[in-house]
Amino acid sequence: YAGYAIPPNYDSMIAKLITTAQTREEAINKMKRALDEFVIEGIKTTIPFHRQLMEHPDYLAGNYTTKFMEDFVMQKEATE
Repeated sequence: YAGYAIPPNYDSMIAKLITTAQTREEAINKMKRALDEFVIEGIKTTIPFHRQLMEHPDYLAGNYTTKFMEDFVMQKEATE
């Protein structure tokens, strides 16, 4: 309900979005569309963050390591 705060002793994940397709490229495109259509009202979400992630050239090319998210966040913070 409006104004509700999720207590810190609970998992803050309120939804999980999964897409599947025949190819990785198709799955990414489905995820982009799903993120664009996903509506959660009343709280801030990480939807914009994930949408930006889906556009990153290294992510799209499959060129990433376990350090990718750390680097992505640092790049994002440097440009803000």
